[in-house]
Amino acid sequence: MPAWNESESVGNTVAEVIRTVPHCDVLVVDDGSTDNTADLASAAGATVLRLPFNLGVGGAMRSGYKYAKRFNYTRAIQVDADGQHDPKDLINVVKGLEKADISIGARFAEKGNYEVRGPRKWAMSFLGWSISRVARTRLTDVTSGFRAANARAIAQYCEHYPAEYLGDTIDSLVVAVRSGLTVTQVPVEMRPRQGGQPSHNPAKAALYLARSGFALVIAMTRKKTRIPEHIGAAK
Repeated sequence: MPAWNESESVGNTVAEVIRTVPHCDVLVVDDGSTDNTADLASAAGATVLRLPFNLGVGGAMRSGYKYAKRFNYTRAIQVDADGQHDPKDLINVVKGLEKADISIGARFAEKGNYEVRGPRKWAMSFLGWSISRVARTRLTDVTSGFRAANARAIAQYCEHYPAEYLGDTIDSLVVAVRSGLTVTQVPVEMRPRQGGQPSHNPAKAALYLARSGFALVIAMTRKKTRIPEHIGAAK
């Protein structure tokens, strides 16, 4: 669970995850927060990895996957600290790893009523179509941060998990697929943020469209990552 100044929501989010899936281990990567995010996460029952300064979501997630690999976890799932990801969907997203290396909790897969409009919707549709062709499977929500990884994906992420804009979603997914990992998606429902305010600025939405296209181009130029042979593929 990457978290940067999420004091309004991280405690409740951690507690809800532990309550819903009591057998899981929760790691909060405190990405250089200047508030009491780390203390609240720890008090709620999470293990907290404190980064000395802000690296961005990509850097925080790479740190989290390095932790998972170091302590021999064979499955890991990313959950946002703002409470938008419903913990009741955790098990189903992880079950997706039974048929692929990466399982995405998809917001636009005939479940829930999550909607986006305008340039942001155009960007997501274009990205979904483009990356579906690369992955050779239909993907409707390639920018979702609600995704699970098996041991092969964890190892690949440790070698390549970009910190650039949208690197934690588009870039990491494209390079993983081009490196031989398989991907699937599982329908999930999204909830309103439990803290903070989302941006609905039209100018920012248009900028998102331009940046996402550029991020895809950059991702397609990345070198493939060699996955260690001793790590088994998904069945």
